[in-house]
Amino acid sequence: MNFNFYMPANLVFGSGELNNLAKHTLPGTKAMIVISNGKSTRANGYLDRLTEQLDRADKQYAIFDGIEANPLKSTVMRGAVFCRDNGCDFIVALGGGSCIDAAKVIALMAVNTGDLWDYVAAGTGKGQTPAHKPLPIVAIPTTAGTGSEADASAVVTNEETNEKTGYVNPDLFPCLSIVDPELTLSVPPVFTAFQGFDALFHSIEGYLSNMANPISDMYAFKAVSCISSHLEAAVKDGSDLKAREALMLGSTLGGVVMVVGKLTSQHSLEHALSAFHQELPHGAGLIMLSKAYFGHMIDNHVCDDRFVDLARAMGMRDASAPSDFLIMLDRLLKACGVANLRMSDYGIAPYEFEKFTENAKSSMAKFFKCDRKALSDAECIRIYKNSY
Repeated sequence: MNFNFYMPANLVFGSGELNNLAKHTLPGTKAMIVISNGKSTRANGYLDRLTEQLDRADKQYAIFDGIEANPLKSTVMRGAVFCRDNGCDFIVALGGGSCIDAAKVIALMAVNTGDLWDYVAAGTGKGQTPAHKPLPIVAIPTTAGTGSEADASAVVTNEETNEKTGYVNPDLFPCLSIVDPELTLSVPPVFTAFQGFDALFHSIEGYLSNMANPISDMYAFKAVSCISSHLEAAVKDGSDLKAREALMLGSTLGGVVMVVGKLTSQHSLEHALSAFHQELPHGAGLIMLSKAYFGHMIDNHVCDDRFVDLARAMGMRDASAPSDFLIMLDRLLKACGVANLRMSDYGIAPYEFEKFTENAKSSMAKFFKCDRKALSDAECIRIYKNSY
């Protein structure tokens, strides 16, 4: 029954809310706008809409457009230099979870000395306490996947050590998050699926974690229901605003689940995959692992009742067995056209599974501690093999 519900972000949700940004109190005079290294933010007019609002608010800005799908430490360190060189005193992240995560650590490193890994507490990180608080952050997500607009953590890959891990600091909560489902209308079908399943697994893992509590359960159950009932519709018709709103709500609620509760080792196992294979979308990696991972839990009778609850939240009202969850998961994967993803398509080979296991248990050890039944190295390798 114990929980700590600290979530100080001012979160504004609603279609069209980006058009109201200038009405809000912004936390500085010059913004560093952080966007991806792709074309969509500009091509879809989102960047123009943002800069128009900043102009109306009489705020200056400089644009940093170098963020990868799995952001790299070298990129965010370069972003911190850009921020200082341009005299920016707050950060605006416009993009998916990668952009928001990158913006958070840029905000940290723009005002602190050394290297990001001096402050990361996992793996080879030194776990030092930063001398200065990060710059304030405004988060504007354009995907429904990570829920990063609602939490105080950021995931970055150290390409020097192949560690993909999170940095958590309560000062990284965005001071303002504009969650506008209209900004997700342009996401292509396959990425809608990848992002939607990422959001779904946040809440599923949160519900199965040994850190689950009444508050995280409440948000997780609602998020699983929202995403499960609308993801197929959004994949098949990206212009379905009702479906997009439900996915964005589910994604944001999943972010709250990660604040109040914790994830499980499914995320640790995936981070090892994309740490070594930068081109692998995080959601795709989670999808590949999902049936083998949750199947292992069910085979070992880990919280049977909670798997029944999840099957019901996913639409099987009369679910009575833990295996009903796998039926609903498989049904949703097939409906969204992502049931047959293959690791080999991303260059992943079976000889790497032992390396992945060692990496996951080092760089993302914290989520293994949240499993209700500990996973051995042999069991992790078996999950990778069964996912291949």
